[in-house]
Amino acid sequence: CQMGKIIAVANQKGGVGKTTTAVNLAACVAARGKKVLLCDFDPQGNASSGVGFREKEDSITIYDVMLGEAAVTQARQRGKYCDLLPGSIQLAAAELQLSSHPRKDRRLKEALDSIREEYDFIFIDCPPSLGLLTVNALVASDTVLVPMQCEYYSLEGLSQLMTSVRAVKRSMNPGLDIEGILL
Repeated sequence: CQMGKIIAVANQKGGVGKTTTAVNLAACVAARGKKVLLCDFDPQGNASSGVGFREKEDSITIYDVMLGEAAVTQARQRGKYCDLLPGSIQLAAAELQLSSHPRKDRRLKEALDSIREEYDFIFIDCPPSLGLLTVNALVASDTVLVPMQCEYYSLEGLSQLMTSVRAVKRSMNPGLDIEGILL
C-alpha cells in the first residue's frame, strides 16, 4: 500500500505565502484526481477558512487531536475536493500545554500516520514561527516546501529555517528533505 507524501509548507517569516501556497497546491493536486488532505496547523486558521470551513463552538480541530482529546478521524472534515484538518486559534496555546508531554514533538506525526495511507498528498500549513508546532510538522513530513520573498531579510530567515530543518533531520526525522524553495 502506497502511503501519502507529507509536505510541510514552512517559513518562520510571516506574509510570505505559506497559506496561499498550501491551499492552492491542495486544490490543484486534488483537481488532478489525487486524494488530498490539507492540515491547517497555523493558529490563524486561514487555510481552514480558505477552503470554506467555519469553526463553531463544538468543532473538533487539530488542536483537540494534538492534546489527545480527539482522534484525527473526528477532526477531519470531508470536502468536495480535498479533506481538511481544521486549525484553531487555540493552537496558539498548544505549545505551552504540550511542553510537559513526553512525545510533544511527535503528536502530529502520530495523528497523520493513522490516516496517511488514505491520501496521495498531505499538505501542512505551518505557523510563522520555529516553535513546537513547526517542529511537529517537520517531524511528521517527508519534505519541506519553503515559500520565500525575494529580499535580503528573507535570506537571513532562510538560514534559521535550514538550521531547524537540519536539527530535526539529525535528531527526529532522518528522512526529511527540502522539497524546494518557492520564490
